[in-house]
Amino acid sequence: MNSTYIHRSIEPVLKRVVSEFPATVLTGPRQSGKTTLLQKLFGDHYKYVSLDLPDVRSLALNDPRSFLERYSPPVIFDEVQHAPELFSYIKAKIDENRLQYGQYLLSSSQNLLLSEKITESLAGRTAVLRLFPLSRREVEGQGHLLFPWERSDKLAKTEKYVFDNLWRQILRGSYPEMTINPRRNARDWYGAYVQTYLERDLRFLLNIGNLNLYQSFLTILASRSGQLLNLTDVARDLGTAVNTVKSWLSILRATYQVIILQPYFLNIGKRLVKTPKVYFSDVGMLCYLTGVRDPQSAASGPLAGAIFETAVLSEIYKTLVHRGIDPRVYFWRTTAGTEVDFVVDLDRRLIPIEVKVSATPRPAMANSIKIFQNDYENQAGHGYVVHPGDMNLPLGEKIDALPFAEL
Repeated sequence: MNSTYIHRSIEPVLKRVVSEFPATVLTGPRQSGKTTLLQKLFGDHYKYVSLDLPDVRSLALNDPRSFLERYSPPVIFDEVQHAPELFSYIKAKIDENRLQYGQYLLSSSQNLLLSEKITESLAGRTAVLRLFPLSRREVEGQGHLLFPWERSDKLAKTEKYVFDNLWRQILRGSYPEMTINPRRNARDWYGAYVQTYLERDLRFLLNIGNLNLYQSFLTILASRSGQLLNLTDVARDLGTAVNTVKSWLSILRATYQVIILQPYFLNIGKRLVKTPKVYFSDVGMLCYLTGVRDPQSAASGPLAGAIFETAVLSEIYKTLVHRGIDPRVYFWRTTAGTEVDFVVDLDRRLIPIEVKVSATPRPAMANSIKIFQNDYENQAGHGYVVHPGDMNLPLGEKIDALPFAEL
């Protein structure tokens, strides 16, 4: 475990559910910090067993009863997706004493809930939480920080970014290794990450013979980040079938590499676009796959808008997930082309958010938010234009320009 530990905002949620359920699953992309977090919070009292190790995995697969006798609770099973057969045996063990909470802590770099067999075994016996790479709040030691629309004060007390430093941080992404070791070469690290992903996760989930073609799929999808997702176009560019592309996209979702954003719509008499958008969950991965190598290219190149949009969505999404909340974040776009980048659904309020790569916010940037607020008059809340600069100022009656550093 790395001697440098960054506290995660999910910690109190994780402690609570461990005290309320016989088993807890912590899932999320590889290298997001799951093992470090579990060992930091529970390592003093729990045995730790990694199913990444071939001999350990072999015992779990071939003799699960002996495996569970050898590694009795309380225990952490890491990368448990390698032995899905274990779940029915864990279920039987839990059922011997359903009121003993915190027996099993399970980590996985794949979405176990996509497996019907595993879902049936876990039902009523476990809590499932997700851990993504670091949010800005966590990096700055302010994991508790609320969003502007949740605060009574307009300004947050956060670190102000120097413009170049912001784009440098965006380029490096938010995986803990990139934050803890600032001298680590980002391209080398992401290159190794992608190769590990291809060799481990991809072969485990689907028998793909041509890994080079799949890697081309990753690059093509990254170049479309923030755009309406047209799988037919992607398939044509790759020279493969649409069903193949759909299958590959499902793998990206299962391994938490992408976020699929659905459109928000109600029956208000207007036809809205119903095609989803795709974003990479880590902006550093997006930069790596699209070949963006330096902060200047990230800030002023042709993908600057998509990169910054991804950074904003990632911050919102990770912050909500690390509270134990399933994020209800959408985009809004009419067939006439009016669009709001993100709509955060807070049950009784809809928070419209526009993302602009210019550090000089102007009232015209809020036009689509005004239209949204007019169409959803009773539900729409305060709107925000998020930008990479340091200006916080009103752009309309219920709209503010918001620096990314204050998001």
